[in-house]
Amino acid sequence: MKLMSEQEYHGFRLLEERKIEEINSIGRLFIHEKSGARLLHLENEDDNKVFSITFRTPPVDSTGLPHILEHSVLCGSRKFPTKEPFVELAKGSLNTFLNAMTFPDKTMYPIASRNPKDFFNLMDVYLDAVFYPNIYKYPEILMQEGWHYDIGKKDDEINYKGVVYNEMKGVFSSPESILFRKISESLFPDTPYSLESGGDPEVIPELTYDQFIRFHKKYYHPSNSFIFLYGNGNIFEQLEFLNDRYLKDFDRIEVNSEIPLQAPLEKPAEMIVEYPISADEEDREKTFLSLNWAIGKATDPELYLAFDILEHLLLETPAAPLKKALLEAKLGKDVFGAFESSLIQPVFTVVIKNSEVNRVEQFENVVFDTLNKLVKSGIDKKLIEGSINIKEFKLREADYRGFPKGLYYCIQSKDSWLYESSPFDHLAYENALSLVKSALTSDHFEQLISQYLINNTHRSRLMVVPKKGLEEQRAARTRKHLSDYKVSLSEQEIERLVKETARLRQRQVEPDSPEALASIPLLTLDDITRKPERLPLEERRKDNVPVLFHPMFTSHIGYINLYFATNSVPQALLPYLGLLTNILSKISTEKYPYEELSNEINIHTGGIHFSVETYTPKENSVDYDSRFLVRSKALIERLPTLFDLLSEIICCTKFDEKQRIKETLQETKSRLEMSIFQNGHFVATNRLSSYFSPLGWFTEQVSGLSYYQFIANLEKNFEQNFDQIAQNLKDVAKLVFNRNNLLVSYTA
Repeated sequence: MKLMSEQEYHGFRLLEERKIEEINSIGRLFIHEKSGARLLHLENEDDNKVFSITFRTPPVDSTGLPHILEHSVLCGSRKFPTKEPFVELAKGSLNTFLNAMTFPDKTMYPIASRNPKDFFNLMDVYLDAVFYPNIYKYPEILMQEGWHYDIGKKDDEINYKGVVYNEMKGVFSSPESILFRKISESLFPDTPYSLESGGDPEVIPELTYDQFIRFHKKYYHPSNSFIFLYGNGNIFEQLEFLNDRYLKDFDRIEVNSEIPLQAPLEKPAEMIVEYPISADEEDREKTFLSLNWAIGKATDPELYLAFDILEHLLLETPAAPLKKALLEAKLGKDVFGAFESSLIQPVFTVVIKNSEVNRVEQFENVVFDTLNKLVKSGIDKKLIEGSINIKEFKLREADYRGFPKGLYYCIQSKDSWLYESSPFDHLAYENALSLVKSALTSDHFEQLISQYLINNTHRSRLMVVPKKGLEEQRAARTRKHLSDYKVSLSEQEIERLVKETARLRQRQVEPDSPEALASIPLLTLDDITRKPERLPLEERRKDNVPVLFHPMFTSHIGYINLYFATNSVPQALLPYLGLLTNILSKISTEKYPYEELSNEINIHTGGIHFSVETYTPKENSVDYDSRFLVRSKALIERLPTLFDLLSEIICCTKFDEKQRIKETLQETKSRLEMSIFQNGHFVATNRLSSYFSPLGWFTEQVSGLSYYQFIANLEKNFEQNFDQIAQNLKDVAKLVFNRNNLLVSYTA
């Protein structure tokens, strides 16, 4: 449908309409005249429709106010007064995404659904939540979601409790989380990025109810909002809904929420931060070392894309020169990096894990020596080609691992739109990609390294070091503070806290009324199509191997999945299945050294990945089938090369490459540790299920806590046991990669 520029549609004036070929969408930018709300619409054929409303919410302190408010507005509203409307909504919704997110400078409320009625239901609940939350009626919401003094009886000790308070206590015990949260503080000391939008547990209790309400009144207004619509929905119905149900009731106001720029640092900053470890834990080689740079502005599309590719080139592949140099220097056991682009001033980071403070000078020297060598001698063009190809493949494929495409386009649009630039800057990427591709025939990346890394003083050196007893010290300090606070209170003040605690507990256990529950809009069976969606499938055989062929539109990409049965692997060797997924394609083969293999994969394919998957029959949950999955993809014309690479990896990997296997083992252990910190609840659940479920037991052996313990033991005794490790890998690979075990899935 064609809309007219400067024409008004249900209160929205169309500012710009353009075709965005890269994402096969028509992009439209609107302004709501009465309320000042901005709106981006991406029209396309995707039936997985996405809506989001985002507010620019720069923190003013480290109480975590944006994070607490994100939780709190979802605890009931004017039209939907249940205490947990989203729990109830999920019972009768077909949503494909339902969540909220707090960023360092914005708070986002996205939903997605393929069902039209469900989509409007979800929009209704979200909009009522953000504009008319029950936080004004019930101070207990802040107490529950943020923090409160908890005391059951007047003789009890006072404690801090609260959802976000407890969540952030966990976050601030993880060294990786501390590292990435403190990087912004080190680089942007004079801007809101120096503050903790999620909340510092030691500062959260400073938040008052008055501050909480004032923050909502200021920032949760349509004039400070960025609304996003995506998919094949009817834009006129959507605009009418937004205007008539909500936006027409607001007048435009001025909201000062602009994110200021940090002036360049005149000299590099340095920061040392501690993280807690237990008293009986070894503190040797537990330090994180990082170098961090501020890189231009996120509103520069070419720089934004180029540094995303450069981070991959330098740090993300087995052939990455900076990662390789740091591993060879043996300064730590894992090397990784990041390019954080969702800030007005993006950040490039290099990290060494499991190191020592006294190695920081050598770390910095190796980094800068390597960067200088790359500038002087030039970067291998095959390495550049591989990294550009992988990024381009991902951009064109737009496969986000089960998440709606529109959600990622929403986030990408904010990386420019939020900073007063066009929301199309990072969606229409062809021009930026063309400029980046000039690096294949020029010194473009070398110039970027020189300008933004070597000669850039706006950088920091951050060390996160372990400290025994730190958590105990914090807990003791908190207990003393609360004890002193109680002593300072009168009998009447203590009684008031007891009553507030009782009132909160009563609210938490009291069920919602039938009237409140009935307010939640739910789908009925009549709202759901009764015709099941059938994916195309043809069962074939090729050279006596079963093949499942899925003829579908795939943008000329072929997807090849190889499923190898694992039932021939003895129980004692099951953990080696997990190890195989971590080392294949990262070590050399008979034809390719590992660096060259990495380049070949990146240049000719969209990626080759390995995992162990389990499948349970619908008849029962006891039996299961386990498969070693080789997942790969490439453009149709490059499928022969992909098959050659798959054959080389599966049949000709050199399991006697001692040093490379050791490095990969150390990296695997490091990444598992990070995963355990970040997903402890899943780790505990999986461990628990292993005691009564055969499937749970198998999963624990190949990817759970037992697998981590297996990897840690291998690393500890690697030198004396290497010959046996190599032999076990060979044996398991031989048992698994057998033609008789194979099932092929091909989609094209």
